Amino acid sequence: MPDTLLIQVEACYIQAETFFKRPFKRPVVSLELKGQKAGVAHLHENKLRFNRELYQRNTEDFLRQTVPHEVAHLVAHHMFGDRIAPHGQEWQLIMRGVYELSPLRCHSYEVKRRQVLRYLYHCPCPGSEFAFTPQRHGLVRKGRRYLCRQCRHTLVFSGQTRVE
Repeated sequence: MPDTLLIQVEACYIQAETFFKRPFKRPVVSLELKGQKAGVAHLHENKLRFNRELYQRNTEDFLRQTVPHEVAHLVAHHMFGDRIAPHGQEWQLIMRGVYELSPLRCHSYEVKRRQVLRYLYHCPCPGSEFAFTPQRHGLVRKGRRYLCRQCRHTLVFSGQTRVE
């Protein structure tokens, strides 16, 4: 776990404690988050999960914006309870009042799209090709049939796949 990340989480808590004049229990912090999200606050577990790859590629902005964003979720939960909207007025109050940041809901970090496997199906129509997801291909293997919208023939797996 990078020290800078933990130091920023702690600094955000100290700011919130100073602002609200009360202590907050520190969360468990991890860098195990994958995918497109930069961070996630698990309210009932008092846990923060951050995306290591996005942290490493956007460290400065991540520490300035993402860490306070996620800490604000936990602080809002502790201050106002379960019935608040995730990015509602209570969370926005903390972002503006405590951290003096714009309450942005989403990050703008460049995210590498993951490659996906497609199963190629065809019908008698000239040049027809239908790319099925693994889930849809699995349904075909279990007996579901899909028809071509033009010729109404059953789509047949070609035996080929491609990565997109």
